[in-house]
Amino acid sequence: MNYHLEDTIIAVSTPPGPGGIGIIRLSGTEALSLASRIFIPANESPALNPRKMCFGHLVDLETKEKLDSGYICYFPSPNSYTREDVVEISLHGSPVVLNEAVRLAVSAGARPALPGEFTLRAYLHGRVDIIQAQAINDLIRSSSVDQAKISFRQVEGSLSKKLSVLREQLINVLVLLETRIEFPEEEISITKDEIKSTVDQVLQTLENLAGTYERGRALLEGLTVALIGKTNVGKSTLFNALLDEERAIVTPYPGTTRDFIRENIMVNGILMKLVDMAGFGQARHPVEEEGISRGQKLADHADGLLILLDASREETEEDLYLLGKYRHKNRILVFNKCDLPQKINRDKILKDNEGLPSVELSALKGQNLEQLREMMVRTFSPVLDKNEEIILHEYQKILVEQMVVHLKKASELLLEGFGEEFVAEELRETVRLFAQIKGEIKPQEVLEQIFGRFCLGK
Repeated sequence: MNYHLEDTIIAVSTPPGPGGIGIIRLSGTEALSLASRIFIPANESPALNPRKMCFGHLVDLETKEKLDSGYICYFPSPNSYTREDVVEISLHGSPVVLNEAVRLAVSAGARPALPGEFTLRAYLHGRVDIIQAQAINDLIRSSSVDQAKISFRQVEGSLSKKLSVLREQLINVLVLLETRIEFPEEEISITKDEIKSTVDQVLQTLENLAGTYERGRALLEGLTVALIGKTNVGKSTLFNALLDEERAIVTPYPGTTRDFIRENIMVNGILMKLVDMAGFGQARHPVEEEGISRGQKLADHADGLLILLDASREETEEDLYLLGKYRHKNRILVFNKCDLPQKINRDKILKDNEGLPSVELSALKGQNLEQLREMMVRTFSPVLDKNEEIILHEYQKILVEQMVVHLKKASELLLEGFGEEFVAEELRETVRLFAQIKGEIKPQEVLEQIFGRFCLGK
């Protein structure tokens, strides 16, 4: 993407489609003059007081015909979202009217904004760092209340401040080391034990931070929950019951589901991606065989499993195989068809799988579905500390892990008695990574990857 920061940009900042209100946003040196050409205040004075709403009309550039009524608000630089002059025009939420307003502004000299360009300008002008910018997009796209809370804290700078404190601790040590290396005659009051203590403290904090990524990923992307079991145990019936709609085809014949089906549901505010798949067992058709193979791969990578058993029949080798195969996974044992006479040896299965959460239900009759939903949240959703910082993105995790590698090396060098210049080099690399994760180093491809995922108008 080519961002021309000298341009004045414009975009619709509210979601596509009809609505009660729609907002047009302009940013740049010509924002106020361009907005004043297409929006005329209703009062006699054309002057706009900063950060005060002013009623007026959207007008045609040539005919001055009124097209809509609304409000205009001017945010002068640097006290605006982008730290440029920003103007927001609130109109009725008609897509036709909003698009016409953008067209008129472009005719007057504005340029349509690229995805994320408003936030990019905020970042480049020092309004936010790259962590806060990413958190803004995360907040807009949040899939749960917990994730929204974490993203908002990061918008406010919580993660950035934590990293800044750690970085400052290392810089303080590095400055003393560099001084002692360059000026050995100077008496620098810091010992190797003190250096190692600081390094190890920062190292431990970063290791803990890197360890939060899986929980962060689950919050950001949702939890993948796969329904597995042998053929005809009621996976598709349960899938439909949890969705509360007839999404998967259900028949009394084994092998009806030959491929996997994925749908999203919200369970107590947690996004879960349910996956229904072909039943495990002897395939009756090449397509079913491929479906079973795909199902095994999905189950291997799922965040949680619902292992279904048909409680109206005796357990089979296939049932026991699945329980053993996925013993290492986060799972819930579901005894389905509890509305029918029971034949399965439930006590023996639970004894052989001690501690495994289980529930008895009838997917067909809808019995105990709420109990299963509550169990899914308890078993699969990440446990969060309200005050804990969480990493939500893989690139952040990778950079933190690289910091950990350098600090471990620095700690080992100190322990083994290597010269301080070797330790200083590891600390320099760590400090550089701190700058990269906060966006003080600005590689173009990273900016394009991050801001290219933003919606227009933000």
